[in-house]
Amino acid sequence: MARRKTEHLTPLELEIMHLHRKGKVKRTLKDRAYFYKPAVSRSQVVGQHMSDIVDRLFGGSAESLVMSLVETKHLTPRKLARLQKLLEETREEEK
Repeated sequence: MARRKTEHLTPLELEIMHLHRKGKVKRTLKDRAYFYKPAVSRSQVVGQHMSDIVDRLFGGSAESLVMSLVETKHLTPRKLARLQKLLEETREEEK
């Protein structure tokens, strides 16, 4: 009986192949070995998930998300100060 090509692969190798078939990772062949990298950047994934969270949990209100983070103490005064600085820098870049 002929052996299947994937029988000798580890679970990790099988998962990576599955992710490649789904378009989640890209691969390049170099010296008879495949090298894999994500198909989308971390920033893109975070952005997509944050939009989904804001829409589904906070009715599309990013302000409600931030207020929830403050109320649950996930945003401390120190973190809020860093956020304020980031907002100021973003405003300066837009000018």
